[in-house]
Amino acid sequence: MCTLEKRGDLFFLTLTGEDEHRFHPDTIDSVLSLLEQAKSESTKGSVLITTGHGKFFSNGFDLAWAQSAGSGAIERMHQMVKSFKPVIAALLDLPMPTIAALNGHAAASGLIFALSHDYVFMRKDRGVLYMSEVDIGLPVPDYMSALVVAKVGTSIARRELLLSGKKLRGEEAVALGIVDSAAQDSAEGVVEVSVSLGESLAAKKWSGEVYASIRKSLYPELCRMLNLTANNLATHNV
Repeated sequence: MCTLEKRGDLFFLTLTGEDEHRFHPDTIDSVLSLLEQAKSESTKGSVLITTGHGKFFSNGFDLAWAQSAGSGAIERMHQMVKSFKPVIAALLDLPMPTIAALNGHAAASGLIFALSHDYVFMRKDRGVLYMSEVDIGLPVPDYMSALVVAKVGTSIARRELLLSGKKLRGEEAVALGIVDSAAQDSAEGVVEVSVSLGESLAAKKWSGEVYASIRKSLYPELCRMLNLTANNLATHNV
């Protein structure tokens, strides 16, 4: 499902396998556990890079698992929405810079997961960003909408992301200010760019507690929704 590897100051969280990296409850638990591990092992200069294998970064919640419950599908959807919220909170509270290196498509909660990072890099040659909810008739959970408002700077970009059903390719996503760059022609290239930035950030040897506190202060409404505050500093090695 996913792995965490530490190379020097850099943590690599990888969504493994060649599938769509759907967020099943077990996957959500695994990601949250690995983020907690990274937090507990963090030091001054730590950086997180999140990426995946194959065609998809993540295609969102495991809708097939929810639908397999028949009349219990809505309950299962609510379960995933509720259990995913602490993942977003953990990323915003993580005491280090975070970089999402999108190896491929990022849709729905998979895109929200990517946007929860401080930096987002896409491929130029393939991969789209797609908030599918308007097309499939599902509401966007309140904390996800709050994250889009916090992270996506203009009303036009938010409209294109949430209200158009568009599948945004790299160049358009950069122009709308949704991602930082889409200049690489391979997943390996995106990771290389992310590592280069990560090493540059790691060299600054910033205090993780201070970094997380400043990050949370930038998004007060979102952090209130996630039960985080700028002064809610966890204990870890710095």
